Amino acid sequence: MNKVFPEKLKSGDEVRIIAPSRSLSIISQESRKIADDRFEELGLKLSFGKHVEETDDFVSTSIESRIEDLHEAFRDKNVKAIFTVIGGFNSNQLLQYIDWELIKSNPKILCGYSDITALNNAFYAKTELVTYSGPHYSSFGQKLYFDYTLDYFKKCLMTDDSFEIEPSDSWSDDAWYKNQDDRKLIPNNGWLVLNEGKAEGTILGANLCTFNLLQGTEYFPDLVDSVLFLEDDEESAPHDFDRDLQSSIHLPEFSKVKGLVIGRFQNASEMTNEKLTQIVKTKKELDKLPVVANVDYGHTDPKITFPVGGEVELELTKSSTTINITRH
Repeated sequence: MNKVFPEKLKSGDEVRIIAPSRSLSIISQESRKIADDRFEELGLKLSFGKHVEETDDFVSTSIESRIEDLHEAFRDKNVKAIFTVIGGFNSNQLLQYIDWELIKSNPKILCGYSDITALNNAFYAKTELVTYSGPHYSSFGQKLYFDYTLDYFKKCLMTDDSFEIEPSDSWSDDAWYKNQDDRKLIPNNGWLVLNEGKAEGTILGANLCTFNLLQGTEYFPDLVDSVLFLEDDEESAPHDFDRDLQSSIHLPEFSKVKGLVIGRFQNASEMTNEKLTQIVKTKKELDKLPVVANVDYGHTDPKITFPVGGEVELELTKSSTTINITRH
């Protein structure tokens, strides 16, 4: 496979904001101002898709409007990177309408997480373009405790150097967008190594329930020699995560997967280390795979940025754990 790595960002570049899922209309003016200032401090110039403020009964907009903004962002030679406003539930509606030849001819950074997992993995499957699971435009609107997220954003999208992921000192699962000054930090106890071992491979996945929407379609990527990064949001109770993970395990190519990196769960999911350990240990297909959990990505903060289609090395033991992003 001839992977395509887009050019990295540098000061002076233009970044386009689009809304392939939910609309910009739900983002407060306070959060927008903080986000705009953050991009300006990075030396990046923001522009916005024509239809980002449109909204409908699903807090999204028409397929036609979203596709137009997506295509225009890739077509515009001045745009060096594309960031999504926020996640949602319906970006997979766009897949059959995307001009894949346009994407191939204009490779550039695409970054977002959650529902954007559908786009991340479909882009890689259809064009071999490496995209990025990382903060949305709206994520940049956090007033406090954004340093870790910003650090890994820059490591992944503004340099070519490999980088090692380290656990954050603390994390949060609060509705920061409702009250920017009322934040509750939780001490980070570090990663949970469920299965020891070494692995290297291509990063695929991210939001598990969204990733599974691509199963059986032309938009699902090849799992051979992959390391799956999987997480889910507050709606994923332990029994939901269990069966969604089992669905991935049933795929014919799952036997070629090399490792599993699980993102931190939200408190409302009621996932505990004990429950997650039980889920993993009852699946014999995972016995020989290195598995680590509680990594800083997904629907809690802070979060890393990582390349979907990029490459990672894992070395997991109970006493020492290394996750090294080698190509991004």
